[in-house]
Amino acid sequence: MCRGRNLIVAWHSTSCPFTHRSDRDQFRRHGGTAARAQMLALIMPWEAETGKTVEMEEYGGGIDEIRRQVMSANVKWDVIDFDPPDLIRACEEGLLEKINPNLIENVEDFIPGAIHECGIGNVVWATVYAYNAETFDEKTPTSIGDFFDLDAFPGKRGLWKTPRVALEWALMADGVAAEDIYTVLATPEGQDRAFAKLETIKSQIVWWSNGSQPAALLESGEVAMSAAWNGRLYQPMQDGVPIEIVWDGQLWEIDFFGIPKGSRRLEAALEFIKYATSEERMTEWSKLIPYGPSRASAAAQVDKNIAPLLPTSEANTQNALRINSQWWAENINAIQPRFNAFIEENEAAEERGSRF
Repeated sequence: MCRGRNLIVAWHSTSCPFTHRSDRDQFRRHGGTAARAQMLALIMPWEAETGKTVEMEEYGGGIDEIRRQVMSANVKWDVIDFDPPDLIRACEEGLLEKINPNLIENVEDFIPGAIHECGIGNVVWATVYAYNAETFDEKTPTSIGDFFDLDAFPGKRGLWKTPRVALEWALMADGVAAEDIYTVLATPEGQDRAFAKLETIKSQIVWWSNGSQPAALLESGEVAMSAAWNGRLYQPMQDGVPIEIVWDGQLWEIDFFGIPKGSRRLEAALEFIKYATSEERMTEWSKLIPYGPSRASAAAQVDKNIAPLLPTSEANTQNALRINSQWWAENINAIQPRFNAFIEENEAAEERGSRF
């Protein structure tokens, strides 16, 4: 079907795609609170200033759909909001346009690691863990080790249903320094060590796969603590849910805007990325959701009430680790089967327990 001249942007989510019309440009992205923030801070102002129309869609991550579009020469999406491992894999397969960083104003303003040959970094987000303040009395968890301490802090643990984060945290809790995590995890012994640590809380794990679940699990009391994407806790906290974030051991990463190879609106896609990663837009973005801007100049203008909730706040980075997305892109296929087996054993044990 022939499309018009407007832009289609894709946002990553676990929910179903929004419908789109043929006269819209498309933008693919992740869903939830972040989608609202990007609509208000990026898309609506872009439409008002340019007169162009953007269609926002959601997608579930991965690169299969991108590969199908590119290989069929029927690219429907123009800009995609990527998790780094997907950006890396798609770029290595030649599924993305290369982006000349010189097209972006004041490129030296970006934090280290925010410029990739196939993408421009937009925000810094983190996986943290949180607890319901009403669950514990005088003693409260303060470290990543406490997440694995069922004796001192009994109760269920919510974990993202992916080996990423779970294995890093397991090694941190077992005494591995943040800077040594991937050196240790690269060895068979290190992987055994990580899975052994996960085994200590296996019977108490509640797996989640949608970013809205952790806050709901904490609010209902189904779990005592849960891993969560920091931005997805903000609105529940504002709404009065007694959630406390533990920043020790936070695993942070930068999301990227990228362009599928063969976009029929390449010039508009580049213009949108340039606009969306400007100092002004990033500053507005951070007012709506506590993700750190990838530009230093925008980070310096963050609202003082939001700043303490950012992954990039100095107080929150004392034992932080940037997720090594290149490492995961290279190793996920080797580790995923073992992690899947771990989950299956966990779920089978729960099913057996429910029978009695």
